[in-house]
Amino acid sequence: MELVVFDLDGTLLNRRSAISDYTSETLKLLTERDIAYTVATGRTLHGARAILDGHRFRLPQAYKNGVMIWHPKTGHFSSSATLTRGELENLVSACFEQGVTPFVFTLNEHDESVVYHPPLLTDVERELIFSIGIAEPGNVRALDELSSDATITHVNSIGDGKAIEAVLRSVDDEPHLVAYSGTALEGEQWRWLDVHHSDASKGGAIHAMKRMLGLERVICFGDSDNDLSMFEAADEGYAPENANDNIKSAATAIIGHHDEEGIARFLRERFALEAR
Repeated sequence: MELVVFDLDGTLLNRRSAISDYTSETLKLLTERDIAYTVATGRTLHGARAILDGHRFRLPQAYKNGVMIWHPKTGHFSSSATLTRGELENLVSACFEQGVTPFVFTLNEHDESVVYHPPLLTDVERELIFSIGIAEPGNVRALDELSSDATITHVNSIGDGKAIEAVLRSVDDEPHLVAYSGTALEGEQWRWLDVHHSDASKGGAIHAMKRMLGLERVICFGDSDNDLSMFEAADEGYAPENANDNIKSAATAIIGHHDEEGIARFLRERFALEAR
């Protein structure tokens, strides 16, 4: 049995960050054939839930680049690699020095995600944060309420590009941390930052989900550097035409563009899926 794993942005989703009708129909055909599929994305659950609802994503799902695995049947998260208190303190200090707000994601005793942060600094920051779903509603608390024994999964920030780059340089001094960054708004200077333990990755999450589900092989699809560990863990890895050069070099093959339903068209051919 095989597990099919999708990255979302730039891969399964089109340029409008949506699952097209053709792709949705393809997922339905996979379900009818009992072909298992799930996602491994850099998004939070909150940032992906509305997109995935109604498209039969029922298996465990990897979020925040594999830092957290969501279990739909139980409604809880799990995480295997977390930050130490010392690593968190150094990272928070670096954020404060650069004038950006750290958002500290944790798991509570019920395996629920709880986010801690200091007061927001600017209106622009507040707008950016909520527009991309960093602050998940319901479980958001003040940073000074964070307990010393909290289970810390990752830290996010959004800020001016130069400030984020300075925080990235500070992460280089932490041997067990890894950071990703990218443009928060096209054409603007704002960038997002995601920092987590180096042992937490999409590849690690795939291995974990493979064991959970008792499946033998993994076929994955991705377009960016945060998908490299997933390609290494999978038996086959496919890059859409729009993927970056690193991913294309690591791919089993390059397939169609994400905005031309390249993944769905590949799956229909690969598994001989036919709409009734």
